[in-house]
Amino acid sequence: MTSRAGEDFDAGRAAAEVAGLLAAPVPASGPTTDEGDPVTGAWTAVVGEGFRIVQLWEGPSLTGVYAPEWNDAVEAAERRPAEVAEALGGGWGPYRTVRLHVALLRWEAGAPVEPLFEALFAKDLYGDLVVWGPLAPGGRWIALTVGHSDGDAPPVLAALVSDRPITEPDDRDSPL
Repeated sequence: MTSRAGEDFDAGRAAAEVAGLLAAPVPASGPTTDEGDPVTGAWTAVVGEGFRIVQLWEGPSLTGVYAPEWNDAVEAAERRPAEVAEALGGGWGPYRTVRLHVALLRWEAGAPVEPLFEALFAKDLYGDLVVWGPLAPGGRWIALTVGHSDGDAPPVLAALVSDRPITEPDDRDSPL
């Protein structure tokens, strides 16, 4: 469970939170740390060298849900980044997709990955990134992703800001 459990999805609210990330503080250096809700302890953000990851929405639990309803729920969650992108109104220009499969394979094999990718995977955020950047002011990068830890876990939509380029790992770096 995350700090967003039970909230309805609102693309406008999520878009406002994403836009607010452009001014969010990100540390220039230091370890990756979790920030949690003071009451529940559920994670609210992950902060690391040059980035901040925040939750935007948590979907319903998929416990006891089977195909085709399970497929429908996962597909609906995977559409959330596009809905937020539409709510942002295109003011940032086109976005691009950064696939994470190479970084995920490396991480699963125990090979080092960028701290940003390691932080995403530690929170079960395995979905490809919808990325804009660099954006003014400051040349920051913004991304959205969806993930869930297993077949029954609720999907989670998250956003991140980075003061460094968010790039797709080279396929030559794949452990396979």
